[in-house]
Amino acid sequence: MNFKDLIEALSAIPEITEILSHNLVGLEKESLRVAKNGGVSQRQHPKSLGAPLTHPFITTDYSEALLELITPPLSNKKTLMNILSQLHQFVYERLEDNETIWATSMPCVVDGEKSIPIAEYGTSNIGQMKYIYRVGLANRYGRMMQVIAGVHYNFSVASDFWPIYQKIHQNTDSARTFKDQSYMGMVRNIQRFGWIIPYLFGSSPAICKSFLQGCTTQLQHFDQSTYYEPYATSLRLGNIGYQNSKEEGAGVQICYKNLASYIQSLQKAISTPAKIWSAIDKDKKPGEFLQLNDHILQIENEYYSTVRPKQILNTLEKPIDALKKRGIEYVELRSLDVNVTAPMGICELQLYFIEIFMLYCLLKDSPIIDLKMHLEINQNLLDVAHRGREPQLKLKNANQEMTLQQWGFDLIDEMQQVCDLLTQSTGDMHYQDALNAQRIKFNCPDLTPSAKMLAEMKSKQESFYQFVNRKSKEHQNYFATLAPVPEMEQKLIQEAASSLKKQASIEAEEQIDFELFLANYFK
Repeated sequence: MNFKDLIEALSAIPEITEILSHNLVGLEKESLRVAKNGGVSQRQHPKSLGAPLTHPFITTDYSEALLELITPPLSNKKTLMNILSQLHQFVYERLEDNETIWATSMPCVVDGEKSIPIAEYGTSNIGQMKYIYRVGLANRYGRMMQVIAGVHYNFSVASDFWPIYQKIHQNTDSARTFKDQSYMGMVRNIQRFGWIIPYLFGSSPAICKSFLQGCTTQLQHFDQSTYYEPYATSLRLGNIGYQNSKEEGAGVQICYKNLASYIQSLQKAISTPAKIWSAIDKDKKPGEFLQLNDHILQIENEYYSTVRPKQILNTLEKPIDALKKRGIEYVELRSLDVNVTAPMGICELQLYFIEIFMLYCLLKDSPIIDLKMHLEINQNLLDVAHRGREPQLKLKNANQEMTLQQWGFDLIDEMQQVCDLLTQSTGDMHYQDALNAQRIKFNCPDLTPSAKMLAEMKSKQESFYQFVNRKSKEHQNYFATLAPVPEMEQKLIQEAASSLKKQASIEAEEQIDFELFLANYFK
């Protein structure tokens, strides 16, 4: 069934908009704690925030200084943003020694690799596994790449949608098979059309020169402490950012044909030794761990991609095992920069547009991606990351060249039908407002966040550091003016205390030999 007919069939179902109003969105927002001297914080994760190992909402990512704030999945966007705001408020109130939270994806002044402390999770086997995985990342790729922050958008279509959708398609597979196939189609389309996210929302067209540590680069000099590219949108997603070039060189080939092939290709990567990584262990001391293993990927999370099919994990469950047993529960979009102008790193208007985009990617026909198309997709993403606002920039669409502007208008025009579907009975014009705000950016690239960031830096004669430091303090002042929410604050105080007790309880349990623990985990 073609896209237009599918939209018409869905629109004819009276209850469809009510059903779609129960789609779930969860957010994971990363950001660095920055010391008063402008560098990465060397202080431990504040104990008043709880234990990162066991806290459900406040944890750390790669570095001890890299905060990660996690919301529960919710259908109401305003409630979602309120919770994210209250998490920020709680954290800001407990920062120590005049620290602040860095307001963009690319890091602050970095004084070499050793200035980036690896996150620690205690003495238990699971805590040690999380720590050694990060040691492995440092030994494989260096620490600099690991402190790039982003916002992950987790999307789950309402459960009542699937039987209706399957009936429209006249599909006779099992409910789970149909759902998994549909989600994998969404994942492929997010890859295919995903360049639109950094174009519309990229907020990292410049970086601090300290990030490259004196390495040669083709980036241009903005000033004595800043590199940039004049038409860049998201250097975070470019060839200096968090990417898998080394892993690809070690033989990673992830297949998105269906869930089984995705699982199989990931399984191969986490179980196949790689000579390049075996060399890391060559001089290690007895009992020392420099990585979890010498495989192409230590674990699934090491494979960086802009989108992942996901399933909620049980304790110590591997992601691929969860997908095997229970299929896909949600899709994680990972290409969002931290929005430097939004105190929470993302705004409500973005949530409305991204929901339209995710549903569009679900409903749009999604051919299998062959090797040639895979290379096109990767090149499109790189071109948009580095040159997205370049006049008449051309991208490849199924081997056909077309301008970014024309392709963008075509996508927005089709997404209009999804927007109409979402608004037809609710009367909620936020979807239309969000779509209109993005359409304008294809006519006026100067309205994109990346262009506005560079324009403000130029007008105020600020370096990357000066600009982001000012924005970071503005955000901190914003949260300082908010009225406290006693119920949420009390809940987070309790969660912090509970998480510390949980970690202590885990560490009090008898721990088997760590090598045996790892062997059992990977078995």
